[in-house]
Amino acid sequence: MPAYNAALTLERTYADIPHDRIDRIILVDDVSHDETVDIARNLGLEVIIHAQNRGYGGNQKTCYDAALEAGADIVVMLHPDYQYDATRIPDLVAPIAAGRRDLMLGSRFLGDPLAGGMPTWKYVSNRFLTGVENIAFGLRLSEYHTGLRAYSRQLLETIPYHANSDDFVFDQELIAQVVAAGMRDRIGEIGVPTRYFEEASSVGFKRSVVYGLSTLRVVARYLLHRLHLRPSPKLRARR
Repeated sequence: MPAYNAALTLERTYADIPHDRIDRIILVDDVSHDETVDIARNLGLEVIIHAQNRGYGGNQKTCYDAALEAGADIVVMLHPDYQYDATRIPDLVAPIAAGRRDLMLGSRFLGDPLAGGMPTWKYVSNRFLTGVENIAFGLRLSEYHTGLRAYSRQLLETIPYHANSDDFVFDQELIAQVVAAGMRDRIGEIGVPTRYFEEASSVGFKRSVVYGLSTLRVVARYLLHRLHLRPSPKLRARR
């Protein structure tokens, strides 16, 4: 769990995790200014604390490094903001455990995100970016921009995720890397309910515009790489 100021929602998120199906829970705190660390420790989580704020992408890098070092075969990334239904984790990881997938996404758009409280402007921007990415990557996913994901160990050891941004666009760069590595058919998704409420973290409009433009740059970089016009080191899988 990549965490930043998650004190108001961490306990509820933790309570929904199916603990009989999870071996270890690691929380990486990115210099929160609330009681996130104290709550995580009281819950018995393994806590890693950054010495300085490294951003959402930087936080995930630490999460995956720690999970791989701990010997994980399947790694689930879950936002601790209670927006994503953690009870869906067994269904999320099942295709990876069965050897059919290496990356699974929990999609809010396989349901009705507007009914779950998603702001209209977020809905429209998500639909637009997802459509652009589907065209560029040759996929038919319903959502790319989710805070509930699962990865196989093999994928994380293949993809050079350390080369990615430390900001929110990290997730989109990673998907571009998976596609560039020839693993397009190893990506799947399941539906998860949408939950928007006052205590949940949410990126504001201005930051979302920056994120959207960054996502379009990821798509452009991928297309230039695929067309051999501008090869990108980020899109070269580790062998």
